[in-house]
Amino acid sequence: QVQLVESGGGSVQPGGSLRLSCVASGIIFNRFAMIWYRQAPGQQRESVASITSFGATKYADSVKGRFTISRDNAKNTGYLQMNDLKPEDTAVYYCNCLDTLRNYWGQGTQVTVSS
Repeated sequence: QVQLVESGGGSVQPGGSLRLSCVASGIIFNRFAMIWYRQAPGQQRESVASITSFGATKYADSVKGRFTISRDNAKNTGYLQMNDLKPEDTAVYYCNCLDTLRNYWGQGTQVTVSS
């Protein structure tokens, strides 16, 4: 059974930092790309950052220079380090692991940025 479990969300003031984690089980993690998405209330889900199985990364323009995606294949875990958080970063954050045939989602973790 495949599971992706996110953690690390919470409430933080503007300018603060959080690190999200996504622990995968039931898959050979190092064969999957990973994408972090977010969805704010009333908005469509959007891709925030991605990392391939080889470690190549991409970022949405809105988070470049502030967010860093990484992975530790030995721990079956992906991360999203979020610095200099802004109110517009408030959303539910989801991790997504995929290869050419399969696509798995976590349950999401809430991030709230507010003063």
